[in-house]
Amino acid sequence: MYRRPVKSSDIKSLGYDPLRGILELEFITGKVFRYGAISHEVFEELDQAESKGQYFWRNIRDTYPFEEGEEV
Repeated sequence: MYRRPVKSSDIKSLGYDPLRGILELEFITGKVFRYGAISHEVFEELDQAESKGQYFWRNIRDTYPFEEGEEV
């Protein structure tokens, strides 16, 4: 999945597959996580959030199923 860099102190890049509802996040640490069942609305809110890290911790982390991907 293509991920693009974002301005964040926690998240290095993010990508989204709207057909499958998968959000892929690469953190500054190099760890990659894929979150499922993410609506386009949630992705847009994350993408537009002033603090992407805070939005992630408050609205995604403990709410959606995830799997850890390969580190970059």
